Amino acid sequence: MEQHPFWNTIVEEWAGFSTERYFTIPHFTPNEIEVFLGSEFDEEGEEIEDFPSLEALDRYQATFTAFLGDIDVVVTDIKEKAFERYQRLYAHYYETESKSGQPPLGIDTPEKHFNAIRDLNYIRILDANSLMLEINYTLDNEHGLEIKITDNKVVALGGIGEL
Repeated sequence: MEQHPFWNTIVEEWAGFSTERYFTIPHFTPNEIEVFLGSEFDEEGEEIEDFPSLEALDRYQATFTAFLGDIDVVVTDIKEKAFERYQRLYAHYYETESKSGQPPLGIDTPEKHFNAIRDLNYIRILDANSLMLEINYTLDNEHGLEIKITDNKVVALGGIGEL
């Protein structure tokens, strides 16, 4: 167990190191979210067992506070990119009654689609000003949605574990 002025207590958890401090992220569901600090695995695929250094924890703090400071712009980017992915992968099914067997969902804007991705499971802060959002995607519970953000811009979207 380690301590940090911003993160408070750092503990080893089920998916790497996390802070015992939980956060509510604007625009997402009001649940308190767990934040993981650093990668879970090293380059060889082995679990990382050493606590993050104080310098790494400070970098993670800078990345996270910058993310929160730009949250409105970041969420706009998330809405647009996630909606594009919905149109490419899911709309043909959910918006066609003959394919889904249900009335069309009528998801025709990024804002309407955002309702399906507001359930944030947790955040993982990585090096190089990057973080990952792990989301319970209500339109695809099997795969979920993972969003990688670098320098407060969406750089990749995929199912959980695909990025």
